[in-house]
Amino acid sequence: MPDSPDLWALVAPTTPVALSWTVIAVIVVAAAALSIPRATWRWFGLVTTLVHELGHASAALLTGRVVRGIRIRADQSGEMLSAGVRGHVLSGIAGYPAPAIVGTLLMWAVTQGWQAPALAIIAVALVLSLLVIRNAVGLGIVVGSLAASVALLLFATPEWQAWSLLAVGLALLVGAWRGLGAVLAVHARRRDLQSSDAWLLARRTGIPSFVWLFVFIVVIAGSTALAAWTLASDLGVNPLVE
Repeated sequence: MPDSPDLWALVAPTTPVALSWTVIAVIVVAAAALSIPRATWRWFGLVTTLVHELGHASAALLTGRVVRGIRIRADQSGEMLSAGVRGHVLSGIAGYPAPAIVGTLLMWAVTQGWQAPALAIIAVALVLSLLVIRNAVGLGIVVGSLAASVALLLFATPEWQAWSLLAVGLALLVGAWRGLGAVLAVHARRRDLQSSDAWLLARRTGIPSFVWLFVFIVVIAGSTALAAWTLASDLGVNPLVE
């Protein structure tokens, strides 16, 4: 009878994959192909929306709220319903920055040789999210993302795992900026404000929407700077030295 697979070896950290400027350039092109053209963004944008809504849900759970459900729509809009007497502010803040934070964490994990643990964590998070997904589009995005994560974990080499997570991490960073641009446009036009987390936070707290928009900008910009620092350091570039 064949030996059972060594699960620890499957998810254990490895020696960090060597990155070069050429490899990074190819990964940047791959990330741009996922997140910039309209044809691919139509699909990858749904992944960004899922991360956005899971950001809301994670913050809600951390503050003692009960997550009632998540819906992801084909037009890349989504909603997370939760209940509780506290935590609505942190939960409301967490959505737009979530793709940038997750993208940065994925890039950091790769530079530390943690691509396999990261994939395992992603797979567990996606399995748990199945408990709160409430529509077919959302279910399809979760199942597709889960299948891709498991396939990379089971069949890809550490190099391919690392390259794939770097591309997805960069694409999520781009997606975070695209989401921020969309919500800023909503406020600039003063139309469909009900779709804006900043508007909802303003209603709940009395603090103007522009303050919450500024918070989104600061967190996303900080995540982007940290991601750039992480890659530069891995490539042996000291950002403080001219």
